[in-house]
Amino acid sequence: MGLRIVLALLCAAFCNSLVHAGPAKKLNIIVITTDDQARWSLGCYGNKEAKTPHMDRLAKSGARFLNAFVATPVCSPSRGSMLTGRYGTQLKITDWITPKEADGGLGLPKEAITWMSVLQRAGWRTGLIGKWHLGMLPQFHPIRKGFDQFTGFLGGGNTPLNPTLEIDGKEQKVKGPLADILTDHAIDFVRKNKDRPFALMLNFRDPHAPYAPTAAVDAEPFKNLDPTIPDFPNLKVKQVKKLTREYYASVHSVDRNLGRLLELLDQLGLTENTIIIFTSDHGYMIGHHGLIHKGNAAWITEGREKERRPNLFDHALQVPLIIRWPSVVKAGTDVKEMVSNIDTFPSVLGMLKVDRPREYKQEGMDFSPLLRKGGEDTSWRNAVFAQYDPHNGLDANMRSIRTERWHLVRQYKKNGQPDELFDLKNDPEELRNLYGDVNHRSLRDDLQRRLTEWMTSVEDPLIRKGE
Repeated sequence: MGLRIVLALLCAAFCNSLVHAGPAKKLNIIVITTDDQARWSLGCYGNKEAKTPHMDRLAKSGARFLNAFVATPVCSPSRGSMLTGRYGTQLKITDWITPKEADGGLGLPKEAITWMSVLQRAGWRTGLIGKWHLGMLPQFHPIRKGFDQFTGFLGGGNTPLNPTLEIDGKEQKVKGPLADILTDHAIDFVRKNKDRPFALMLNFRDPHAPYAPTAAVDAEPFKNLDPTIPDFPNLKVKQVKKLTREYYASVHSVDRNLGRLLELLDQLGLTENTIIIFTSDHGYMIGHHGLIHKGNAAWITEGREKERRPNLFDHALQVPLIIRWPSVVKAGTDVKEMVSNIDTFPSVLGMLKVDRPREYKQEGMDFSPLLRKGGEDTSWRNAVFAQYDPHNGLDANMRSIRTERWHLVRQYKKNGQPDELFDLKNDPEELRNLYGDVNHRSLRDDLQRRLTEWMTSVEDPLIRKGE
């Protein structure tokens, strides 16, 4: 056979393969969000007592974000920001949605577009398994917010054992640990949609309080642990240690079930075609600053049991963020740039190469280029902002700007709580308030100027128009 004929046949075969190959297959994406999980509770972030092998493995095989924060340190507004790219004040959801507020019609507004709805229109099969907490009335149901399937609970709370869930549109009691049950449904969703592009949110309830009871396999590793806890005056040491053990067991229940999901992807041959994002809806404290819980924390010190402490501490705002993106993100990548969960909307769409709705204004930045380049982008932002207007048992209007070194927190409603300025380089635990220090007045004023500019840009109700 002549050389020309051979070349012609090879060329024809190559062109034919391109025709039949068609467009590149769309990636799947799974976003796993835990509830009240602190960054300090993961082994891959330095905890030597928690047992999180699957979370750690996820970090080793992908990217670990070292400076990931939330826009609001409490459930409903944070979840709203994550889904829509808008701040809580823009959504008119500024605290966790109480059952009374939900019955009165509070929920994710109609004009707010979720990234799931964008993916749904672009051809992805979408699902939400687990917690919603963005409205209870029919117009706020996940099915009307971009999800083809919903299995879980619409409110904020549930029990760690034998929960009541909405399944196929009907509420029913289910026996077993909630984390296991939700993962069962997530596994079922993946199996049913393995031959088409899918986008799944798996929203665990764990490790939200109450942490116990957990399955024996999760509690046993910590039964005899004497956990390391914060050193704070008058801390209720015995109680904090007990709660920490229970918290670690609850975290372990999530990790164990994460392992089940990762194993399924391997079995189905979907690992290389599936992006996984693992994060939490906000940070958490068990004894840190003498507090327990998040932005609406309570004291856990002797003599102050009935007092509350609204806050925007790093412990309440900073979250784990791990992304595995096979063939794109190099294993063991650390991303140092400051990101916020407000960035989830543009970043998910950026990773999947889906255009954002032109008519829709959202506030986030697309961090997918950071992942493609392995981080180190000098043009990236150098500050993140947060807001919290608690009104359920607390009364405050808080705003903050957080740079690599400095954290300014303002209390716009004078309620006995202090304005704060922390030097994170010399005081990473935020224990020394420098707000009134004359040596830092110029710095403080510059941060305040930037904070005010941001508040104006998002039409914060605390800023009058024109000022």
